[in-house]
Amino acid sequence: MVDRGELKEFLDFKADRYNRPDFIENDPIAIPHRYSRKEDIEIAGFLISTISWGNRKLIVQNGHRMMDHLGNSPYDFVLHHKARDLEKIQSFVHRTFNGRDFTFFIKSLKNIYLRHQGLERIFLSHATPDSLRESIHHFKQYFFELPHEKRICKHVPDPMEGSAAKRINMYLRWMVRADKSGVDFGIWNRISPGALSCPLDLHSGSVARKLGILGRKQNDDRAVKELDTSLRILDPDDPVKYDFALFGLGIFEKF
Repeated sequence: MVDRGELKEFLDFKADRYNRPDFIENDPIAIPHRYSRKEDIEIAGFLISTISWGNRKLIVQNGHRMMDHLGNSPYDFVLHHKARDLEKIQSFVHRTFNGRDFTFFIKSLKNIYLRHQGLERIFLSHATPDSLRESIHHFKQYFFELPHEKRICKHVPDPMEGSAAKRINMYLRWMVRADKSGVDFGIWNRISPGALSCPLDLHSGSVARKLGILGRKQNDDRAVKELDTSLRILDPDDPVKYDFALFGLGIFEKF
């Protein structure tokens, strides 16, 4: 049985080690860090988080390609694109995310900014002090209110359907978490960082189980809630800072 005080000291140390500006360059978060305008940051962040699976180097490369397709001005492109502009993004592919998916995402984001006051407003309207599961669930409903191919739905997970929702929880960490190190943006400051869930994947899940803070074997919504409970005991105000510790231990230290 790991002593809780020792575990917190260990994970705090590892979080501080990896939650640093030099983390940015080789991580998908490098894409929204290209921008300073709030809407550019949140749109670029949402798009790159959506394709954040597989090889990290390729993810970052394709994230830069995404932004090139958008004229390196994602908010202006979303609001003011023409049909001919959408034709130009049809060639984009990242694994199973293709040009048709990309086109729908642009149309849906335009709808969200024009009809629903933007991404932050949707997530904020359904947030609770201790969870964003409802926010993610309702966001998916808003996102797919336009006509769409059924297959595109797989790119936006829903914890209410049992998903660990790793990529969207990562995106929410970027937007919500107030980070003194300058990695996460903290531009959605009306949502509590204590409500965030850890982005659970193969690496963070494996480390969490070895540390004894996660027992469930599947990486699903139930596992996320179990891990959240453990991390909030260690730091109720900023539990997902430990995502840096779990990630670093798994990817860089092969813990």
